[in-house]
Amino acid sequence: MKYLSTRADSNSSDRKQFCEILLEGLAPDGGLYLPESYPKLSVNDLANLRRIWSEKGYADLAFAILSLYIDDIPSADLLALCRKTYTEAVYGTKDIVPLKQLDNGFYLEALSNGPTLAFKDMAMQLLGNLFEYELARRGETLNIFGATSGDTGSAAEYAMRGKRGVRVFMTSPAGRMSPFQQAQMFSLMDENIHNIAIEGVFDDCQDLVKAVSNDAAFKAKYKIGTVNSINWARLLAQVVYYFAGYFSATSKDNQKVSFTVPSGNFGNVCAGHVARMMGLPIQTLVVATNENDVLDEFFKTGVYRVRGTADTHETSSPSMDISKASNFERFVFDMLGRDGLRVKSFFGDQLSKTGQFDLSSGIAAARTAYGFASGRSTHVDRLATIKSTYAKHGVMIDTHTADGVKVAREFLAKHPQSDVPMIVLETALPIKFASTIVEALGVEPTRPAQFEGIEALPKRVVNMPADVAAVKAYIAKACD
Repeated sequence: MKYLSTRADSNSSDRKQFCEILLEGLAPDGGLYLPESYPKLSVNDLANLRRIWSEKGYADLAFAILSLYIDDIPSADLLALCRKTYTEAVYGTKDIVPLKQLDNGFYLEALSNGPTLAFKDMAMQLLGNLFEYELARRGETLNIFGATSGDTGSAAEYAMRGKRGVRVFMTSPAGRMSPFQQAQMFSLMDENIHNIAIEGVFDDCQDLVKAVSNDAAFKAKYKIGTVNSINWARLLAQVVYYFAGYFSATSKDNQKVSFTVPSGNFGNVCAGHVARMMGLPIQTLVVATNENDVLDEFFKTGVYRVRGTADTHETSSPSMDISKASNFERFVFDMLGRDGLRVKSFFGDQLSKTGQFDLSSGIAAARTAYGFASGRSTHVDRLATIKSTYAKHGVMIDTHTADGVKVAREFLAKHPQSDVPMIVLETALPIKFASTIVEALGVEPTRPAQFEGIEALPKRVVNMPADVAAVKAYIAKACD
């Protein structure tokens, strides 16, 4: 399996193997890597994957799917990495991602059983093991430079802490994460973990990551890699739980399901797009946004219009306070028939000049061809959804999952699908956003014992302006 950039000329022969792009992250031309083609699964293939999932469990299902995309790691090693990652000891349940039924045909897929209580653990734990494996094989080191709006940072740091040959430099928007999220990251004292609080919003952090990644000389000298969802390996790992959710909600391999996915950076739902392109019978992928509704606007109008710092709302679902959905480029690449030069003109030129591009002439066909729908949620909606879900089902959900539940129910009210299960992807446990849970329910969410008193622990974090030169200088000093 070879990979190409979303901004590559179709005539270009520049193709790379999985382990090359694993450590590289962003492509040299500023694009994102995708496989040359998606493996296509037959009904028999799906039946075999269902058997693996049923008889052997999530780790072996992950191995079976990853093996379709990874041919430069020996099979025995890849299987061992998957089994090391997806264990009951790490996730607290042998099912790893169990379904919770709320109503007939309406489910939550629990993705937040990992070490940092967020769905990002599902991919990041594997990524940490892949990095350590490949770096040891090469005798190299890697400096990970990333951006987080909340959960990516802690998931990455917990996955990489203590890993041989890896340092993590994680930027986050100063003061814009929940106190629990900040404490999870900033309380880590491991020498290979560096937290950088940036004056600005998440998009400023993400711009810093892209600027550093686009500096080829600096990137090469300091061996810079990424763990954001721009890294294909992380998105690939997320594809697995769409298959697990499908198998849990269905009994036959020709049944359809729909998924609703809270999404800010488009990584989580892009994994669903990949699963659908492979042949998983997904009828609709519903994108749920908060007040930062760039993605909802696109799927309704075909216009992709990023917002400036002043227009990016600070909300009670902060991990989705994003206006530049970096993973969105992968979907646009497919939507435009894999025309890398057009993608480059939109994402490399038009966005920097005008802050938007217009694909309205093709959006209706794209919604049909790729099965997308969308909706938005507000703080008032979140409170109401958290309250009604707890009152009716005794289930406490976090703010981002509430955005998903609200948008999913709204979609089903307009598009009844009695024979098609709807699965909402749970994104985090409620304790990560305790103040909003208390506002909605008047009770504190359950706190796992290992996180008691975490907000009072000493903090290790550096505050910096959104300045590329300053960040580069900090990385260089830490590495020299």
